[in-house]
Amino acid sequence: MTTAFDDLFSIKGKTALVTGGSRGIGEMIAAGFLAAGAKVYISSRKAAACEDTAKQLTDTYGGECIALPADLSQLAGVEGLAHRLAEREGRLDILINNAGVSWGAPLESFPEIGWDKVMDTNVKGVFFLTQKLLPLLRAAASVETPARVINIGSIDGIKTAAFDTFSYGASKAAVHHLTRFMAAHLTKEHIIFNAIAPGPFPTWMLSTGVGGKGDVENTDWDRVGRGNPSGRVGTPQDIAGLAIFLSSRAGQYVVGQTIACDGGSVAAA
Repeated sequence: MTTAFDDLFSIKGKTALVTGGSRGIGEMIAAGFLAAGAKVYISSRKAAACEDTAKQLTDTYGGECIALPADLSQLAGVEGLAHRLAEREGRLDILINNAGVSWGAPLESFPEIGWDKVMDTNVKGVFFLTQKLLPLLRAAASVETPARVINIGSIDGIKTAAFDTFSYGASKAAVHHLTRFMAAHLTKEHIIFNAIAPGPFPTWMLSTGVGGKGDVENTDWDRVGRGNPSGRVGTPQDIAGLAIFLSSRAGQYVVGQTIACDGGSVAAA
């Protein structure tokens, strides 16, 4: 038998949807996918930001990046996104469930809305979007080239967070277990599920917790990185590289796993 290693890490010609793709980790993954030759749809709640990012990514990396704004905390938004994608595509090779929110408050005063909003977006949205996109994923799935679903969790779902983000950590632990649950049901249909648990990356969400108040460009990321065993925060290449691996032939036998992409944060905890 001839063993070939051509295009082992290729996702060229694949069609991907990246939720929460207008900024942060979603934008980083979308950029890496475009650079690797995939056609990319991005979704986010704010339409203008979604359109602007899609244009910027297309101008920078070429290829096709198409905005499909949607509020994935609501079932109507989930169904609308799935419907609009199905109008454009007959198959979906890669789904990146990245859209997520957080909420921080002291234990004694943590509000119900801070629980419901986080769980609705981070867990319910992931499950129901995957459910509604199953026809497109099944159309892309085969023994030779399985479809891929990558759920973006967090190291806060593996270890205790430094912040009072009770619902966020619980939601990401749920995402990790949901990934295994879905893998158990759908691997036999050649739809492969895995999760990535990012550590510190230069994102809007993390900047709000480390004193940057949402100003990503002016947050002192070197200071944040010094608290990490690797001495730095993550880069777009770090997170996109792992997502590309899991979406390519190279990652085809990795199933139902949660992989920390964190520079050693979990190992050192």
